[in-house]
Amino acid sequence: MTTDEREGSEDLDPSGFFGKTTTKGNCSVKVAVRIRPILPKEIAAGGSICVQANADNAVSVGAGKGFSFDKVFGTDSTQEEVFSVCAKNLLLSSFAGYNSTVLAYGQTCSGKTFTMGTDAALTASKEQQGIIPRVVQMMFDEIERRKASKEFIIKVSFIEIYNEEIRDLLDPQAHTKITLREFTRGIPSLCGQQEEKVANYEALFRLLERGAVHRRTRCTLMNEHSSRSHAVLVINIEQHLIEDLYQTGGEKSEGTGQEFITAKFHFVDLAGSERIKKTGAEGEALQEGININKALFVLGKVINALTDETGRNQYKPYRESNLTRILQDSLGGNARTTMIACVSPADSNQEETLSTLLYACKARSIKNKPVVNRDPNSMLIHQLLSLIHISEPTRPLYISYAVFCLKKKKKKK
Repeated sequence: MTTDEREGSEDLDPSGFFGKTTTKGNCSVKVAVRIRPILPKEIAAGGSICVQANADNAVSVGAGKGFSFDKVFGTDSTQEEVFSVCAKNLLLSSFAGYNSTVLAYGQTCSGKTFTMGTDAALTASKEQQGIIPRVVQMMFDEIERRKASKEFIIKVSFIEIYNEEIRDLLDPQAHTKITLREFTRGIPSLCGQQEEKVANYEALFRLLERGAVHRRTRCTLMNEHSSRSHAVLVINIEQHLIEDLYQTGGEKSEGTGQEFITAKFHFVDLAGSERIKKTGAEGEALQEGININKALFVLGKVINALTDETGRNQYKPYRESNLTRILQDSLGGNARTTMIACVSPADSNQEETLSTLLYACKARSIKNKPVVNRDPNSMLIHQLLSLIHISEPTRPLYISYAVFCLKKKKKKK
């Protein structure tokens, strides 16, 4: 176990998702359901509660069958509970070099933005802060605790997908178009967005607030501040060992082989699926709703393809939407992923709630393949420098292997 993994395992929440900082082989997407309280306007309209949280993390809708999930949060759940279960261990594994994703999914006005804490990071009370502000605070607390042996660089980008166009929330007036390009393993990467370095949680909060102001929202019949775009906040964590293999004195560092690792943490606040009849959308708002539903429909197709047990569906339609292209590593790729399905308990939303729970239930079967993101050049240097610590009889074998790796790399270039 590496230094990062040992340090992270000490603080893991045993009741949370991803209770181990190491992952061997595939790991499933973890899915939680959060039921928001019924709203006064729903009660005034004669609505009643049709969603119940049952024992053993199950949810039942009306008189229909129940659904089982990794965790179910009832209407009285707190922001701290959701963070501890869904995101705390993900952050600790990011320090070990694993990519992480928290994804909020559900119909419009189901509590996704509140749960994620995408807006009001600076103004919300401690009890009301969502997942993102809590992760940011804990991240810098961890950096402070680890800074004696490591140097950290934190970079942040914040984008939205509005009508299938990718826009930079940190630089909304930018003339450079943000594009998706494939560099390694066929995984798309964003190019052209503004990425800013931050040194403390206050600076990151200010960036989050700045971006949230520019996010597209609109008043509809269901929500006074309905999100009209899918928002994606990316925090890139780079860490370098201060005491590494280059130290003198011949002592082998505990962090050997981990001298430079990176991890990306994606926070995805999806716009809610909506029915035009309920939202009363017209004109531009109608077109926004169509594009929101289109992207979510493609997301559903990707989930279906990834969970097809027959093996017949080999095609994964990631390319049919910018949203699913960005989420390609998070769903079926190199990441540990938590999906939070937010639902309304009102019987007037029963059909939408059932749809959300069906997709969330399927998402539990998605298998990801997370690996530690080590710098390849740094790893090769480690292999060569570590030869001084190898006993004399076995040294020629290791030298031959290192030379083979160098030649193979040279041929690829």
